[in-house]
Amino acid sequence: MNEKILVVDDEKELADLVEVYLKNDGYTVYKFYNGTDTLRCIESTHLDLAILDIMLPDIDGFQICQKIREKFYFPVIMLTAKVEDGVKIMGLSVADDYITKPFNPLEVVARVKAQLRQYMRYRQPQIKQEDECSEYDIRGMTISKKSHKCILFGKELQLTPTEFSILWYLCENQGKVVSTEELFEVVWGEKTVWGVGYTIEILDKTGEEIVEIQAALW
Repeated sequence: MNEKILVVDDEKELADLVEVYLKNDGYTVYKFYNGTDTLRCIESTHLDLAILDIMLPDIDGFQICQKIREKFYFPVIMLTAKVEDGVKIMGLSVADDYITKPFNPLEVVARVKAQLRQYMRYRQPQIKQEDECSEYDIRGMTISKKSHKCILFGKELQLTPTEFSILWYLCENQGKVVSTEELFEVVWGEKTVWGVGYTIEILDKTGEEIVEIQAALW
């Protein structure tokens, strides 16, 4: 294990604590306390996951996440002190997960592991089989596993790695009923967490909403 994790929080004690726990688990950590240094790191370093605080002294976490999404597909976990900000994060589909402060550092490590399992599964090349499909074209939507892109009626959609994983799995199983238990185990690598709602808003590059998919798991 030598995945590279970006940690950004202007609360130095908190950022230092998260760094210690991640390093103890074998991760390489790039830690920053502001947005400016963070953007430089994103451009110059190959990263596998980012943990971003929303409130930073110069550039907020939303802007940094949007910059990441312009070029990269690695998972992003947002840190927020407000529950309502968490709803906004998922509603805007800018991040793959969010954690509300105060939090247990062990929870952060667990979330990181879950996101990386999913990300590595779709990033790493797999042994090709004769009938393996790397692209689907369904009713005006084209999704490619090789390029990690999805085109709907000529418009490229902005999907987080989690959203791409869900959509790809559903395409693989088109015409079949996919249970919530199956989807959770395949995409998140976990058993179903009952009572969780998940919303996917698919946007084009201008930020205009094309379609919204909602799933409530009860």
